[in-house]
Amino acid sequence: VPVVIYGFQHYISMLGSIILVPLVMVPAMGGSADDTAAVVSTVLLVSGLTTLLHTLFGTRLPLVQGPSFVYLAPALAIINSPEFFGLNDNNFKHIMKHLQGAIIIGGVFQVLLGYTGLMSLFLRLINPIVVSPTVAAVGLSFFSYGFTKLGSCIEMGLLQLMMVIIFALYLRKIKLFGYRVFLIYAVPLGLGITWAVAFALTASGVYSYKGCDANIPASNNISAFCRKHVLRMKSCRVDTSHALRVSPWFRFPYPLQWGTPVFNWKMGLVMCLVSVIASVDSVGSYHASSLFVATRPPTAGIVSRGIGVEGISTVLAGLWGTGVGSATITENVHTIAVTKMGSRKAVGFGAIVLILLSLVGKVGAFIASIPDVMVAALLCFMWAILCALGLSNLRYGATGSSRNSIVVGLALFLSLSVPSYFQQYGLLPNTNSSVPTYFQPYNVASHGPVDTGFGGVNYVLNTVLSLNMVIAFLVAVILDNTVPGGRQERGLYVWSEAEEATREPSFLKDYELPFKIGRAFWWVKCMGL
Repeated sequence: VPVVIYGFQHYISMLGSIILVPLVMVPAMGGSADDTAAVVSTVLLVSGLTTLLHTLFGTRLPLVQGPSFVYLAPALAIINSPEFFGLNDNNFKHIMKHLQGAIIIGGVFQVLLGYTGLMSLFLRLINPIVVSPTVAAVGLSFFSYGFTKLGSCIEMGLLQLMMVIIFALYLRKIKLFGYRVFLIYAVPLGLGITWAVAFALTASGVYSYKGCDANIPASNNISAFCRKHVLRMKSCRVDTSHALRVSPWFRFPYPLQWGTPVFNWKMGLVMCLVSVIASVDSVGSYHASSLFVATRPPTAGIVSRGIGVEGISTVLAGLWGTGVGSATITENVHTIAVTKMGSRKAVGFGAIVLILLSLVGKVGAFIASIPDVMVAALLCFMWAILCALGLSNLRYGATGSSRNSIVVGLALFLSLSVPSYFQQYGLLPNTNSSVPTYFQPYNVASHGPVDTGFGGVNYVLNTVLSLNMVIAFLVAVILDNTVPGGRQERGLYVWSEAEEATREPSFLKDYELPFKIGRAFWWVKCMGL
């Protein structure tokens, strides 16, 4: 029973990290509410499968795998590629097939990075001073989406944001039945209360405007009155999505459900470079979680094997069509610290529950029916947490060091300023565009400053250099590895001795998953991976 409780507790506390990415991506691709429901179900299935894969054959730490925010920005950049402009109503599947191909290429590259031993060499360049601004930039890069979307129904958006803040901060020390319920379940509690309030207001007719239909775009409305209020209706009402009503009870997400992936070398190269950033993000999570549950850092071999399995997980995400690559959910470390739950058995149980839920079509449809404004409010909180978790890595280094402060400060500032230059270059003021304002920064491939004479090279460079996390990583890794500084000052990660790779940590014996085959593969660590 405790394992069941811990498993539910662990996954519910990370609900936002698992489900919110498709709620942003699918509408950006022109997908319907039914498409969103299908992608959410696919995400649940792939997250469950890859988590089991990682706990058995990866780092063997209680880390949940899922759609990573690291892949969201490059996915949006691909979605807004010039070749997809002016597509017909079938643009969702067309774009998804290109995304699948790019994700598979990036996953294969990550597999090679892990299993060839290149990751072990790469670890020499990675430390908390590099990881901190890189992860923080992932959260900061979506500032144009957060409050911009939230403001479309300001009262519901602010209520959602304030409820999560109150639960996570002001009520965090209050315990019920021995658990910090408000801190652990801040996201689902805040969502449930705000949704209930929005439902009551919708039912009472507060957001009803006579003669107006929320499903008719404002541009198609003849009435000036309806054009003024249709966006508010669509954002504030909870009954505009029909996904829950029309979705089937049973749906099996299967590989290649959107069609055969399309492999485009320039999109694939972008994803390969981003998979390096995803690996950097995961390294910090491996190190912090291992100190929590095993009281010692992981070996370089364990890290390499974990990255290799994450690459396999990303390939699976590409085959199934989740829209983004799979990686360790960064918030997982925070959840372990808060819940004090370091059981692989509980994480494995939760993964099985995710797989079963993915088969119930109504579950994905229910999640897909969350109003967009509430999604934006939750993402404001989630991205802020992601930024904070990134900066928390600085505790491993000398926080008072002027060297570290300058490196991190430059990395963060340039991660916002340089992409802004690329994103705004060549744009005319007040340009009429079909791309929403909060997605226009990811439209850079069509107007970026790089012009080499080769279209594919221009696409890759303009796209990659417009990604905040890429700039943060490049600045941090170059400065940290060239500016003199002591090992303690730089907070270099300490990896366990090589011979410890052949010894199973004692904590794993206490939390063994009910898959005995996993133990037979433990000795893979002896192979030098």
